[in-house]
Amino acid sequence: MSAIKTLNPNAEVARADQALQLNIGAATGLQGVLKTNLGPKGTMKMLVSGAGEIKITKDGLVLLNEMQIQHPTASLIARAATAQDEITGDGTTSTVILIGELLKQAERKIDEGLHPRLVADGFGIARDHALEILDGLKAKGGVDRAMLLNVARTSLRTKVHTKLADLLTDVVVDAVLAIKQENQPIDLYMVEIMEMQHKTETDSRLVRGIVMDHGVRHPAMSRNLKDAYVLTCNVSLEYEKTEVGSGFFYKTAEERERMVKAEREFIDKRVEKIIALKKKLCEGNDKSFIVVNQKGIDPPSLDMLAGAGISALRRAKRRNMERITLACGGEAMNSVDELEESNLGHAGHIYEHVLGDSKFTFVEDTANPRSVTILIKGPNKHTLTQIKDAVRDGLRAVKNAIDDDCVVPGAGAVEIAIHEGLIAKMKEIKGRARLGAQAFAEAMLVIPKILSQNSGFDCQESIVELQEQHQETGEAVGFDVNTGQPCIPMDEGIIDNYCVKSNMLHAATVIASQLLLVDEVMRAGMSSLKGST
Repeated sequence: MSAIKTLNPNAEVARADQALQLNIGAATGLQGVLKTNLGPKGTMKMLVSGAGEIKITKDGLVLLNEMQIQHPTASLIARAATAQDEITGDGTTSTVILIGELLKQAERKIDEGLHPRLVADGFGIARDHALEILDGLKAKGGVDRAMLLNVARTSLRTKVHTKLADLLTDVVVDAVLAIKQENQPIDLYMVEIMEMQHKTETDSRLVRGIVMDHGVRHPAMSRNLKDAYVLTCNVSLEYEKTEVGSGFFYKTAEERERMVKAEREFIDKRVEKIIALKKKLCEGNDKSFIVVNQKGIDPPSLDMLAGAGISALRRAKRRNMERITLACGGEAMNSVDELEESNLGHAGHIYEHVLGDSKFTFVEDTANPRSVTILIKGPNKHTLTQIKDAVRDGLRAVKNAIDDDCVVPGAGAVEIAIHEGLIAKMKEIKGRARLGAQAFAEAMLVIPKILSQNSGFDCQESIVELQEQHQETGEAVGFDVNTGQPCIPMDEGIIDNYCVKSNMLHAATVIASQLLLVDEVMRAGMSSLKGST
C-alpha cells in the first residue's frame, strides 16, 4: 500500500479482506436485484429513463444494459453475463445469480480459514465434474418439431405471460424452420421482426413472406395485387444530375430543350423496358406486376408505370432487398437490360395496410419462403419492446437446440442433478480443495431455491423434496412452479438449451474464481493525480 501511495498520494486502496468483501458485496447485491425475475413466476422491473420513458421487463439482458451500474465489480459481472447472452441468447439472470451464490458460499469457507486459492481450485475441479454430469443429462435422439416447441415455450414463458408465450411458440418455431437449409448455418437475420402499434399483443403472427414499412407512391397504382410478378432492382429511375463538375452552355432555348429531352429519354427507355416485360408476361391473363426498387423513381416514371398498370415501391431498405429475393424468388437486378421471366419473383398476394401516417406492404403466399417476418402487434410501445425481446430469445433458443442437436431438462433439474452428483463424487477429490468443490455443489441449489421462492413456496421444503425424489428415482427431477411439487421436466415439456447451461457453468466459475483471487483493489488512475498538481 505504501508503494502505491508513494507513486500516487490520491490513490484509493482496498486490501485483503476488505477487497474480498468489496467483490462479494457487489456480486450478492447484483444477485439480489435480478433473482426475483427468475422463472415463469418471476416479477417485473420498471425502468424509468431521465426523459420519463417507461420500460417494463424481466429480461436480465435488458436490465443489465439499461441500469447504470457504478460499482466496478458489479459492472464486470454484468459484462460477463451480457457476453453470455450474445453467445447463446439466454442465461443472463442465471449467470449473475450463480456468480453471487458461488462467492457467498466461498465467503463461508474463507471465514473458516480456507485460502481463496484452494476455493478457486475446488471450483475448477467441481466445474469439470459438473460438465460431465451435464453431458450425461443430454436428451439425444434427434430434435423434432415437438421438441423445438417445448424449447421455445420454456424460454418464452420466462419472458411474457403464458397465453402470449403459447401463441408466440408456434410463430418462433415455424419462423426458424422456414429459413433452415440443409448443411448451412441458420441465419436469424433472415427473420424480420416488424412492430405494428395496433390491436392487442395476441394478434401477433407469422407472415410467410415480407412486411415492408412503406407503401406505393402513386395514387393511381393498385394497392392490392393477386398472383403478382415481383421485380427487385437497384436501378435509378429518376433524373440525376451529372456527377462530374461540368457545365453546359446553350446558344438558344431550343438547344436547352433538346438537351433536357435527351436526358429524360435516357430514363424513359429504362421504364419502357420494364413496361415491355410486363406486357409480355401479363397480357391475356390476370397476373399483376410490381417493382421494388432500392433507388429512387421520379414522378414522370411513376406516371408511366401507373399508366401501364404496374405498382412500384421506391427507396426500399437495403436489408429488404436480400430478403425479398429469398422470400419470393428471382434475382436483385442492377440493370434493366435483357430482363427475363426467370429474373422475377412471384407472390400470391401483395397488399398495403395503412395505420395512421404509416404504410405497410405485405408480400404473402410465396411458394417456398426462405425469409419470413414476425409481425408483432401491441397497444403501446413498451408492450411491443417486451414482446420483441422475448421473440429474439425464443428464436435463439430454437436455433441453439437445432445446432446442439440435443437438449437438457429444465425447471432446476440440471442444478439438482449436479449437486447430487458432486456430493457423490466428493470422496474422489483429495485435499482441502474438496471444501471448494463442496461450496460449488451447495451454490448449484440456488436456482431451484429461487424458482421455489418466486412461485410462493417454501424453498427449504421444496429442495428437500427434490433431493429425496432424485435419490429415490435417479432421474432428473425439476420443480413444478404451479404445484410446488417435484416433476419430471422432460415429461412436462420444460426443456433448456445444452449450450446455455454449459456456458453458464464456465462463465460463472471463471468470474467467481477471478474475483476470489483479487487481494487488492486500487483506484489510482491518471485522473486522480490532476487534483493534486
